[in-house]
Amino acid sequence: MTWEETILFIREQPEYKDLVALSYLGKDLKSNVERFKASKEFEETVKIIKDFAPNATSILDIGAGNGISSVSFALSGFEVTVIEPDTSVTVGCGAIEILKKDIGLSNLSIINSYGEKLPFGNGLFDIVYARQAMHHAAHLGTFINEAGRVLKPGGLLLTVRDHVIFGDEDRKEFLETHPLQKFYGGENAFTPKQYLSAIMNAGLVVKKHLKYYDSIINYFPVTASEVNNTAKLMKENFRQSMQKRFGSWVVNFPFLQLFELISRIKNGEWTDERRIPGRMNSFIALKGTL
Repeated sequence: MTWEETILFIREQPEYKDLVALSYLGKDLKSNVERFKASKEFEETVKIIKDFAPNATSILDIGAGNGISSVSFALSGFEVTVIEPDTSVTVGCGAIEILKKDIGLSNLSIINSYGEKLPFGNGLFDIVYARQAMHHAAHLGTFINEAGRVLKPGGLLLTVRDHVIFGDEDRKEFLETHPLQKFYGGENAFTPKQYLSAIMNAGLVVKKHLKYYDSIINYFPVTASEVNNTAKLMKENFRQSMQKRFGSWVVNFPFLQLFELISRIKNGEWTDERRIPGRMNSFIALKGTL
């Protein structure tokens, strides 16, 4: 299946109803935008832009999909240029064209192309933004080099919600558990080192690496209060699994504490990204001034 065929298919499957809604992939394009623009994720994204690029007016949105972010930026007053390789009216340039026409946006330009080959001169944009796009790069280094090339000196690179893994076994587990990989086979993930190296090799200065639990941008629509309970829930699940495996005697404090310590040494703390391959991370970087 293509990506568009996958989305059209899962829209008709009851078991994917929540995933479609939470991923802003519903048939109603305007509703997708309205919900995304009102989300805590977008609210935090705008805050980061204000903090790191307060005078920015132009945004290049790479891999914009069905336009939820690019249209939201345009409605917020930015001059937005879209790069999207898919041409479809479901999840590509066609969908963004529909939104542009229906809403009447004059500050939104749409170009069918790839992040690895941007059809622009050097130093044109205040911000390069990529939502859930960098991990799809056919060549990560080229993708980031191009993003850096088209940024103005002092410009902001903001890549959000990219899947992180820590090795081949992680990648295998991530791909096997991703709910849509079996349909279209287009998912991927890189290690934090690979992401960070690509950004720095492009001559950009990394200002923040936001791990999964560092920002609501990564874990939304999970709420902050739910995240705060994560460690407690993981510990309880661990306790129950140990009890089921070894018997009720294991809940005696010294034994359970010992098993918890062994687990943390082996797998990291309860909120360590390594426990669940494919966790989303975000990266904030700036291009040096001349």
